[in-house]
Amino acid sequence: GYLGVIEDDKHAVKIADEIGYPVMIKASAGGGGKGMRIAHSKSEVAEGFNLAKAEAKASFGDDRVFIEKFILNPRHIEIQILGDQHGNIIYINERECSIQRRHQKVVEEAPSPFVTPKMRKAMGEQAVALARAVGYYSAGTVELIVSGADTTGEGFYFLEMNTRLQVEHPVTEAVTGLDLVELMIRVAAGEKLKIAQKDVTLTGWAVESRLYAEDPFRNFLPSIGRL
Repeated sequence: GYLGVIEDDKHAVKIADEIGYPVMIKASAGGGGKGMRIAHSKSEVAEGFNLAKAEAKASFGDDRVFIEKFILNPRHIEIQILGDQHGNIIYINERECSIQRRHQKVVEEAPSPFVTPKMRKAMGEQAVALARAVGYYSAGTVELIVSGADTTGEGFYFLEMNTRLQVEHPVTEAVTGLDLVELMIRVAAGEKLKIAQKDVTLTGWAVESRLYAEDPFRNFLPSIGRL
């Protein structure tokens, strides 16, 4: 990817040529699938850059965009981490969140059927290193994109970090027996983590699915139904 400021559509095309197609054009301030465009060619980059910029300005009041490699057949794997205020950070395995709709997660499971013990360790250690580099403590999630075509799992890419507890945290609690909410409160109170990396276990499998409140008769517009 390219993380600097992109001056104009010509500059955007030059960057995309260097990364290799397809590329994803994203709003810096974006979220929830807004301000994203996929481009498969030079002409699509120029058009997508201008559209993403305009959408970002309208939605977020910030028209900065960046360009990154677009991964085909992606798996969305995220690593749950937990750190205290005394420099102890552990990773509490992964969640698979690849089943999505409109770039929003629909099904989340732990553990991932795709992740091997070797991948879990590599991803977990990277997530801990990231948290340590920024002095992070509390619960947090490091989101990664993995190519579904790469079964070695060695080609994983950092997507973002959620510096909070996420709605899918119960699937991690179910397979590790850890109460993340309690641990987060204890850490915030200044307590030391009572568990080390070797104490994190993995038993069974858990799945969480989100219900979509939409009206199929109105082109799936959001709808809470009748109150």
